[in-house]
Amino acid sequence: MRVLFAILIFALAAAGCTSRSSARLREQNAYLAGQNAILLQRQADSDAASPGVTIVGPVQHPKVPWVTGLTLAQAITTANYVGTDQPKQIIITRNGESATMDASVLLDGTDIPLQVGDVVELR
Repeated sequence: MRVLFAILIFALAAAGCTSRSSARLREQNAYLAGQNAILLQRQADSDAASPGVTIVGPVQHPKVPWVTGLTLAQAITTANYVGTDQPKQIIITRNGESATMDASVLLDGTDIPLQVGDVVELR
């Protein structure tokens, strides 16, 4: 009976185990998703008051003021990217439609013009 009890406890413990790194990654992703949702809501609320572009991700200044001819590289630079790694993906949302691109496009010298109200997500 003790052996069966010990096996049952071991099985329950093993089934619920997760590594600290995977738990931390899930927590970080949930936190960033919440932050992104808040930023997107704030951006939607403030579009009429202050036109510009919103950068979602690890930046110091998520709201970039609009200037004529603003490009993606200029917006990311103005937002002051503070991530520890280079972003791998960039998602631009304009009028409810999103376009995803590999971030290496910027390193190749390709720059993309932005429009007032665009939301740029760095992943």
